[in-house]
Amino acid sequence: MNALNKGIRKVEVSLKWDPSPVGSAPTDLDIVAATYLQADPYGDPAYVVHFDSRSPDGTITLNRDSKDGKGFGWDEVMTLELDRLDSRYARVVVGAVIQQRSEERTFVGVVNPGLRIREGYTVLAEENFGEILGATAATVAEFVRDGSGTWEFHPGTHGFEGDPSTFTAAMGKVHKP
Repeated sequence: MNALNKGIRKVEVSLKWDPSPVGSAPTDLDIVAATYLQADPYGDPAYVVHFDSRSPDGTITLNRDSKDGKGFGWDEVMTLELDRLDSRYARVVVGAVIQQRSEERTFVGVVNPGLRIREGYTVLAEENFGEILGATAATVAEFVRDGSGTWEFHPGTHGFEGDPSTFTAAMGKVHKP
């Protein structure tokens, strides 16, 4: 590894949104992260981390989970310790999913959504989902391990307009270079 370029080591992905208007069903966004093996970096995820879960080795953890956007500041927060992730993993794809309850909801129906990805105090990306208003879910970041073992950040928001329950199976294939 090049001592001058340590790559991405530990990131925090945060989501926020305002509560639904009075009389409307609550809005619930979730951060989802999927890991992919070196042997099949665009295949099925090795495992997925989402609400009520963490990675088997503790390197990806959901620190905060909101079901209605009524928190102060960032409603959902996930930490990814990429520098501790086993070398058999080549990719980690992070997404945002809108829970579908009593009515189908897309990003156009989420009040003031926001996303921030940062490493330490350095903001790597910010997003308001304005380009994908018709989507029910989106990939928001991809972290790829290069040949030297250094993690690189590939920003980009790519909407998913299908059933959010199938998103985790498709999220690693949504934006294949």
